[in-house]
Amino acid sequence: MALTDAQMTDVRRYMGYQLSGTTMPITVNQDLVYVKFGMVTMSLYQRLTSLSASEESVLDNYLTKISALETAVIDSSDNLDTDQAAVWFHNKNEVNDRMKLFNLWRRQMCEFLGAAPGPALGCGGTRLVRG
Repeated sequence: MALTDAQMTDVRRYMGYQLSGTTMPITVNQDLVYVKFGMVTMSLYQRLTSLSASEESVLDNYLTKISALETAVIDSSDNLDTDQAAVWFHNKNEVNDRMKLFNLWRRQMCEFLGAAPGPALGCGGTRLVRG
């Protein structure tokens, strides 16, 4: 069972890597992202197309959960206009809390695949810049 084109796109997107579109075909030997395993370096495409069935199953689980978390972040905007309703109080940090959880799962998927998070996901730490 191979990953679908949509799953391959979601993996790249959730990892924080940019689109390639049709300007550069992604192949085993040509990719925007490369992964290093010890002394072996391979394209992300090669990594994703050489997964075992059990690895694909785990990756599919990540994609399902991350997709649900992404939807939850978007849906939390429905409550941004309510600060208090009867005895219910809105969590003012809801969007931030959901984004942290969403990004945590994205980083865990990167670790599972053995790849560094992309530029859109960042390293997850604090950066100090001296001016």
